[in-house]
Amino acid sequence: MKVGLLQCDHVADRFLLITGGDYDHLFQQFLPKVEWTIYDLVNGRFPEHLDECDAYLCTGSVHSVYDDIPWIHQLKDLVRQIYVQQKVFVGVCFGHQMMGEALGGRVGKAECGWCVGVHTFEVIRQEDWMVPFQPEFNLLMSCQDQVLELPPDSAVLASTADCPVGMFRVGERMLGVQGHPEFTKGYARALMEVRRERIGGEKVRDGLYSLHADLSDQSLQAWILRFLEK
Repeated sequence: MKVGLLQCDHVADRFLLITGGDYDHLFQQFLPKVEWTIYDLVNGRFPEHLDECDAYLCTGSVHSVYDDIPWIHQLKDLVRQIYVQQKVFVGVCFGHQMMGEALGGRVGKAECGWCVGVHTFEVIRQEDWMVPFQPEFNLLMSCQDQVLELPPDSAVLASTADCPVGMFRVGERMLGVQGHPEFTKGYARALMEVRRERIGGEKVRDGLYSLHADLSDQSLQAWILRFLEK
């Protein structure tokens, strides 16, 4: 299976020793059985034809999906094409929000502010690719934007206390996950510490404490692989 990684950001140089590489490296570590083709969208490398890959996965980003930046507008058009052509798509954080924004929903700043650290997602709609099934799962989060209004033909699959649209599906072949299953706790810790003033001291304190919780990254790895194979 060949999956196109729509890379919407780059790991800052000061974090490379923690992550071991750029975002493509993190996803290659998370889904090692996948044959990846990397598209550096920030630097203008987009697929010329959607048939170049069997499916697409869109990464997180320091940007917001509503920013007026040429490559973000181009990505919105690409996501719409993916939907029309019924290609399989998985969006992570920014990619999750892009799926919502591009297909007719609305994304904005969350009333609760930043979500950081480990959050527990409650599954509210079980799908056949959620194997092995578990009713809750823990993922790292690092976001202040959220999907506030769903696009047409959507279903919410999982929620957290601070993020009602924690995971959702559009149609049968497009999946959004607000958390970061590809992140390591070390990277999440470093991001919280460097963004302490932006996030707020209390939220960072709670986020750092939450890192004691176990992650469900292996379960999400199995679920996402099964979804990509649809």
